[in-house]
Amino acid sequence: MAGQGSGGNVLAALCSLVIPGLGQLLQGRLLMAIVHFVLAGLLWLVLLGWLVHLWSIIDAAKFTPRA
Repeated sequence: MAGQGSGGNVLAALCSLVIPGLGQLLQGRLLMAIVHFVLAGLLWLVLLGWLVHLWSIIDAAKFTPRA
């Protein structure tokens, strides 16, 4: 079982670094991917998108699948 700090989470965090929500999509979490992508896009209009971008990276890195 892959947990926090696994290679999959590192790859997901790197994907979210490029595009917010891409890491969540890679992990199979479609709803969270859409939330991160849309929220980051909207907030970039008021120069706060970097906060969601950071949240997206941290969320992808700390994700632990349920058993």
